[in-house]
Amino acid sequence: MRSRVVVTGLGCITSLGSSSQQLWNRLLRGESGIGRATLFDTTNFPTRIAAEVRDWSIADAGEDPRRWSHSPRQTLFAVAAAKQAFADAGLGDVARDPSRLGVYLGAGDVYQDFGQFVKILERSMRHGEIDLGEYAKAAFELLNPADELEREPHMVASHVASLFDAQGPNVSSFTACAASSQAIGESAETIRRGEADIMIAGGAHSLIHTFGVTGLSLLTALSRHNDEPCRASRPFDRDRDGFVLGEGAGILILEGLEHARARGAQIYGEINGYGASADAYRVTDIHPEGRGAVACMQRALDDARLNPADIDYINAHGTSTLLNDKVETIAVKQVFGKAAYRTPISSTKSMTGHLLAAAGVTELIICLMALRDGALPPTINYETPDHECDLDYVPNEARDARCRHILSNSFGFGGQNVSLVVSRAA
Repeated sequence: MRSRVVVTGLGCITSLGSSSQQLWNRLLRGESGIGRATLFDTTNFPTRIAAEVRDWSIADAGEDPRRWSHSPRQTLFAVAAAKQAFADAGLGDVARDPSRLGVYLGAGDVYQDFGQFVKILERSMRHGEIDLGEYAKAAFELLNPADELEREPHMVASHVASLFDAQGPNVSSFTACAASSQAIGESAETIRRGEADIMIAGGAHSLIHTFGVTGLSLLTALSRHNDEPCRASRPFDRDRDGFVLGEGAGILILEGLEHARARGAQIYGEINGYGASADAYRVTDIHPEGRGAVACMQRALDDARLNPADIDYINAHGTSTLLNDKVETIAVKQVFGKAAYRTPISSTKSMTGHLLAAAGVTELIICLMALRDGALPPTINYETPDHECDLDYVPNEARDARCRHILSNSFGFGGQNVSLVVSRAA
């Protein structure tokens, strides 16, 4: 019999609040965290909105901002969320073996100052060719080594490990929008294999910068509903026109059930099923029949030893793009059959925006709150039904519903897919 893995601590930083409870309260009220983008000048961009973390500082997490002056936003968010989760799990004064405490985080690419690289090239060009000696000299003069180091995605997991003296397994993944869900699933497997007692799992990301928005705009992936930011993200609605970038971090503390019970820890729920797959189709398109989505949902159900009818709620990937929402609906129908029409499904990205590498963990936190409180968050801005998206999307208002098992989907750019099942810990 395999060991059981439970969640004992939660932490998050999002556009809707700097704690799990703040996020949950605002979601149930159907509030949106989307507004005008302020982190850079969007005047010449087709998309000028985002779900930014506003009015927040690393000092709010009890950290000296000078210590983190070279760190990008995703690192700051992860540090704050990890401190919340660790405290929430009651681990501050618990005696533990540091070699049995691990970290697995999803993180993303961060802003690169390409203007500096242009200056370096300009200074190193000699008769149409790059003088490598001059290139190196200019690079040393113009680039800050500390800044360059902190831009590496693995630094997020490195800093979190240092904060808590976590000397166990340490992994950083960047499987796009599936990254933090992968981190949770693989962390649970790490505990089941006996390689750790406790895992700090989740992810962080902020792509709200000129390079990130430029790339996604060229892909026509972003909503251009600039006049009414709060109504821009409209998953499954006929008039959806793309997703809205969000940012933030979410962190879970995972433990073996017996380990958690032995220390009298609170338990939010159990990581009961984990399924991963790849579309193996195209870099920029998901498979039109949802074969990767079907595979990971089915694997998660099989891993949890559950039937589709056992799932009480699905937190959808639900990005608000034309293709994703259509294909996710197709995939749910393939896996759930007739039960698809009886199973509530909603997209909280309608309120939080898309947190990319931090999306999956944030949405699993929402699922754990739903288990705890017997309520389902809505899909806001659902106004005009789409005949190709014909399931119960919990439109516009939260709903009371006691849940025992919840499925959460994360489908990453490039066809990387993860589904998780979280259950009440009986």
